[in-house]
Amino acid sequence: MRRRPTLKAYKYRIYPTDAQVVFFAKTFGCCRFVWNRMLDKKLQAYKKKERIPGVIPAEYKKEFSFLKEVDSFALCNVQLQLEKAFKDHFRNRKQFNLPKFKKKRDKQSYTTNNTHNSIRVNFDKGLLYLPKLREGVKIELHRRFDGKIKSVTVSRTNDGKYYASILVETDNRRNKVVEPKSKACRIDVGLEHFATVTNDFGSYKVEHPKYFLKAGERLSRLQKSLSRKQKASKNSEKARLRLARQHAYITSARNDFLHKLSKAIIDENQVVVVEDINVKGLLKTRLAKSVADSGWSKFLTYLKYKAEWYGRTFIQVDRFFPSSKLCHHCGYKNGVLALHDRTWCCPACGETRDRDVNASINLYFVGLGWPKLRLWSRLWWMTVAPTGYLKSHPEQKQEAQPFTVEQSAIWFY
Repeated sequence: MRRRPTLKAYKYRIYPTDAQVVFFAKTFGCCRFVWNRMLDKKLQAYKKKERIPGVIPAEYKKEFSFLKEVDSFALCNVQLQLEKAFKDHFRNRKQFNLPKFKKKRDKQSYTTNNTHNSIRVNFDKGLLYLPKLREGVKIELHRRFDGKIKSVTVSRTNDGKYYASILVETDNRRNKVVEPKSKACRIDVGLEHFATVTNDFGSYKVEHPKYFLKAGERLSRLQKSLSRKQKASKNSEKARLRLARQHAYITSARNDFLHKLSKAIIDENQVVVVEDINVKGLLKTRLAKSVADSGWSKFLTYLKYKAEWYGRTFIQVDRFFPSSKLCHHCGYKNGVLALHDRTWCCPACGETRDRDVNASINLYFVGLGWPKLRLWSRLWWMTVAPTGYLKSHPEQKQEAQPFTVEQSAIWFY
């Protein structure tokens, strides 16, 4: 049976010439100009509680002739992106705010589509051919791809680097599938250690890199240097670039760490169990800087899509599941466990539990029992854990009857 084609993006660093830099700057500026014009017209109708009008970029080309100098597909994609932003807002107002006006100092990008082979890649010469750039842009092709190119997004970061994200239609988006060594794996993220991992071979902790916190002193010094410079001067621009490069280094180092850790976990385990985390809520507390430096949301996103790519099972348990408060040995629930308590002694069995390791082991059992369960009875093993049945009869745990929804609610609350 033939596999259905899927889309995969490949991101590369590009090195445009001076003339190409000018063309990119014009395209970024025109896209930003069209976005702000269309957004202003829509917001005015929205504030007056009128029907939001449909606006197309062609309406502005007669009045502003400079819009004809750039790729027309880039302007069309701006229209599609703005319409999607409004649809997302009306569909879920809590999660998606109204679109905002774009600024010149923000990250700049534009997207163009491949029509009549207008976008091509020459792997031998290392060139990327884009609409209105027939001479080609020098690109660093650190990996090859097979498939039809659908679109390309050219972006410029705050530190002055240019990248091209090539969206390719391919039959297989996996790289190399490795046979898993462990059946299940449970991950418990934290601030003291980045993650506590439990699999078939035991538990181990992954040290927290803390890239942002370690670079705090240097960032503070660069920020002070920028604030002393006269605005719109050359020295101010140099100081801004130094600060932007430091932030870019921190972001790249964090992403590299998260990619390598998530790939290693997916390669080693067939089932990966994580706990849902309220990151938005934690960002409003005094731990906001440490939580933001951790990149938990991005880490879970990497685990989820890589599990889908490589045929693994990804399980995300509800955030209210008391994984840290339950003793994995006897099932006793410690209702008074505070956040600063890193270890606690179980009064039922007398064992001392490490908070992170205990939570990791608890949800490790969830991963082992998942294939036999319905959605509302994932945590069925807890019904027998308080009696010590799970430890004394591990081979019979699949025979236990799951609780109903009402019984589960009584157990948790």
